[in-house]
Amino acid sequence: MSKIIIESGVLKNIGEMAKENFANVKTFAVVSDDNVAPLYGKAVADALADAGFGVISYTIKAGEKSKNMVQYAKIQNHLAESKMTRSDAIVALGGGVVGDLAGFVAATYLRGVEFVQVPTTLLAMVDSSVGGKTAIDIPAGKNLVGAFHQPKMVVCDPLTLNTLPTEIFSSGYAEVIKHGMIKSKKLLKMLAGKEFDIKLSDIIEENINIKRDIVSRDEFDTGERQLLNFGHTVGHAIEKLSKYKILHGRAVAIGMYIMTKAAVKKGVCDAECLEVLDSLLCEYGLPDKANYKPKELYEAALGDKKRMGDTITEIIPREVGFCELQKMPVEELLEWITMGVSE
Repeated sequence: MSKIIIESGVLKNIGEMAKENFANVKTFAVVSDDNVAPLYGKAVADALADAGFGVISYTIKAGEKSKNMVQYAKIQNHLAESKMTRSDAIVALGGGVVGDLAGFVAATYLRGVEFVQVPTTLLAMVDSSVGGKTAIDIPAGKNLVGAFHQPKMVVCDPLTLNTLPTEIFSSGYAEVIKHGMIKSKKLLKMLAGKEFDIKLSDIIEENINIKRDIVSRDEFDTGERQLLNFGHTVGHAIEKLSKYKILHGRAVAIGMYIMTKAAVKKGVCDAECLEVLDSLLCEYGLPDKANYKPKELYEAALGDKKRMGDTITEIIPREVGFCELQKMPVEELLEWITMGVSE
């Protein structure tokens, strides 16, 4: 598994950490976006250069719309034109979009090079930077083209969260709440006790530990790891329908609420579970509904990568801090969505 460092101010040390962990690398390609690069790009590049590495940079336009085949090909070509070799490496500096895109480039450039995740959003720190899932979107759906490729190192500097817009910071809470809902009453209690802002590094570490433990037991997403998709089938459908104007975390929050509400109505989940979820979504400024009809959500979800032929595996909450996987006929998903959307 990846080496994970969580420390305030750690970005200034990334060059020295790279020297310790990448013995054969001569050059790093720093991939970032036009929100993050002006804030931290120079600091990361200078730290790597001071440690003796060559540095090249590539900046994409911020947002989910950049996570596509065209941008993927442009980065690949930039690396080739810059004479990047198989022994060089990539740094993904940014949120989930940058991490997914740069990670997929790393997985496939010259059939695979090493890379470092440097997440700068809460969502990326607690979720997408850990576990080795990399991907890009295509018109048919989100993350449908990708590869499993573990970063050699994940460097989390909580100070980078201070520059996040409120809505993007809030969006990250959805994945934090998700980890609590599937695996940790302790984490849910920490959130309910409003300890999040007081012990941010501890919360990040708790989330990473939850995800790392799951991934270590099921790296390639064939069993237990699918629990991490709680709320994501409907969430991805919402993102697609909104043309990615609705942020990932906010869409996942709605997806979790819809599936939990349906589970309560079906009598397979404690009512307390929905009450806890509803309270936390409200506390951290996350929505519980979107203006789409059940049939729209269902049809948008049919292209979800969790679908296997005529079945799909959904994550169903049973009680506070505990969810289970349930394989169902794909048409049954419409019933769940309908029950979760209706009053």
